Amino acid sequence: MTYGAGNNLKFSAAQVERGKQSYQQQCAACHGGALNNGEFAPPLKGADVLAKWSSGSAGDIFAVIHDRMPPTSPGSLSVEESVGLLAYIFSENGIEPGNIALPHDPASLARISVPPPTSPFGGAIADDVELPPPPAPSADPLRNIRPVTEAMIATPPEADWLTWRRTPEADGFSPLNQIDRTNVSKLRLAWAWSLPSGPNESTPLVHDGVMFVFGQGRDDVVQAIDAATGNLLWEYVHSLAKSDTPYVKKSLALLGTRLFFATSDNKVIALDVRKGALLWANAILPPGTPVVEGRVAGGPLVARGRIIVGTTGRKPGGNFVIALDPESGQERWRFATIPSPGQPGGDSWNGLPQDKRSGGSVWNPGSYDPASGLVYFGPAPTYDTGPLRDRVADPAVNNDALYTNNTIALDPESGQLRWHFSHRPNDQWDFDWSFERQIFDIDVDGVRRRAVVTGGKEAIFDILDAGTGAYIRSFDLGLQNIVKSIDPKTGAKDIDANLVPSRAKTITVCPSSEGGKNWLPNSLDPVRKILFVPLAESCEDFIPAGPGGGGLLTTGVKIRLRPRVQSDGRFGRLEAVDLRSGKPLWSVRQRAILTSGVLATAGGIVFAGDMDRNLIAFDTAKGRELWRTRLNGMPSSAVISYAVGSKQYVAVITSNGGHHATILARLTPEVRNPINAASTLWVFELPAATAR
Repeated sequence: MTYGAGNNLKFSAAQVERGKQSYQQQCAACHGGALNNGEFAPPLKGADVLAKWSSGSAGDIFAVIHDRMPPTSPGSLSVEESVGLLAYIFSENGIEPGNIALPHDPASLARISVPPPTSPFGGAIADDVELPPPPAPSADPLRNIRPVTEAMIATPPEADWLTWRRTPEADGFSPLNQIDRTNVSKLRLAWAWSLPSGPNESTPLVHDGVMFVFGQGRDDVVQAIDAATGNLLWEYVHSLAKSDTPYVKKSLALLGTRLFFATSDNKVIALDVRKGALLWANAILPPGTPVVEGRVAGGPLVARGRIIVGTTGRKPGGNFVIALDPESGQERWRFATIPSPGQPGGDSWNGLPQDKRSGGSVWNPGSYDPASGLVYFGPAPTYDTGPLRDRVADPAVNNDALYTNNTIALDPESGQLRWHFSHRPNDQWDFDWSFERQIFDIDVDGVRRRAVVTGGKEAIFDILDAGTGAYIRSFDLGLQNIVKSIDPKTGAKDIDANLVPSRAKTITVCPSSEGGKNWLPNSLDPVRKILFVPLAESCEDFIPAGPGGGGLLTTGVKIRLRPRVQSDGRFGRLEAVDLRSGKPLWSVRQRAILTSGVLATAGGIVFAGDMDRNLIAFDTAKGRELWRTRLNGMPSSAVISYAVGSKQYVAVITSNGGHHATILARLTPEVRNPINAASTLWVFELPAATAR
């Protein structure tokens, strides 16, 4: 494969020689001496490389080199060194140098296009051709992007989506109302963007017309995109070693002029939002930690001058919530989600030593309540259920397994535990209570209280006082059979002892361990106090396994999925619940399960995506379907809404779905989805004549 020098790309042999020297000094250690044989950075030579760059300009590549390289000292290269490196890379990719030098000013470089690879049969532009200049570029929204303050995060601009669920309270609700019940049927595609191939559950962020999105392919990729046009503004690639396993993330975070994200090799990284330049990277788990033992699946949370992130995995001793300094990346505190013997709560593990305790994974980003000043997380249960099933005779210990399936409220500045509430002690079913904690105001017996609501896989929800953890009330959406009753004063749940898994007999439990409720986040209307919940209807058998047999849990059982008794074949469900009464307002049921987080808006719309590749809009008042469109894959992120100028948009990411969608797909074998790992960002708008 060769490359045509074509159009206006010209550089000199002297620049190539200077660039070669700089490359050996600054770049070869990571990218390799041959430009494509490095262990620590992506290749800079080959058909795929220039094919990718050919969609941009020489100025785009110059900006990456000059502003972001080398990673250990970004911005340290002179303009002359950066231009020389650019010329050397072009030369190594088969473009012949000439007598005219590359210009040194970014504006001129931005007008030089990068030629695509050409075949020996032709296709290159003749060397003496000077193409007309390209059209003037549209205004770059990064030029006027404002620093994100914690006050802005606490009360986000209506047009922005600044955190995983838009607000630190994680309500997942948009106050925009241009798209409403009367016009949502006219939604059309605004633009779409292909993300790196791989599963994707990450929720994009939007600020001042710039969208930030995470993509997971062979490497971790973060991109800044013009949220109105879909044009790429910058891209940062975090290269992974061959031994690293790429893993989905839920979101990113913004603070000041920095963008924060977690990587698949267990680092937290800070980038300059305007350039995508690396500012710092801090490993929060030991290098080489196997993915099954430790990883980050959620994403960072900003609170009180801290970047806070949780870990997941089965490493002996459990997991952590970790706080970093946003300026330096330095660790400020680390909270163990499983207490050690001798610590408060350490006597709740049936007498097990610390190295025999595991779990407490933090699967989702946390929530933050500016009013109480606390952050909230939900550590998940352990898979090593066998040693906890039956309480030992020692009266000094119990088998509640703190802090799994608890809401933990932490001081974001110190990491100290302020309170905790146990929703499901000693979970023997993998019925996580590890999902979003949503904070809202509610009247209780005539008194306004700040509350936090969260649900478990059973589709039971508990409402607690956000400041103290005091129990307020619960509601059960009717998909479970293991809880016989809930104490109205304490929230303690009375379990049917006949439905605790064992080697003695087969039992049928509802819902399945894929959950009635699962990782797909709810949307909470903070004004009307309505919770919109994506649910799945299923059950499962716990079957005694033979000696040494078993599956995910160590109780000695195999798990097999089944529909609910007398199921009508509709497994997907969207429910609207009045949080003041705990009563359902309406329910929509369909065959395909829901696969996206849901979004309710002030326009009276709630959006949800399903396994049959549909994005659907429902009326928030009655649940009536108002619009749907079929996409290239199943929606797998949360749906968001934002505005640029006077126009509102709705966005979602599609991919081949997460674990939840993969398992429950067995209930609907006729629903066929693409088997490749393509991931696409879809953005919708109203026609100009309809938008008001």
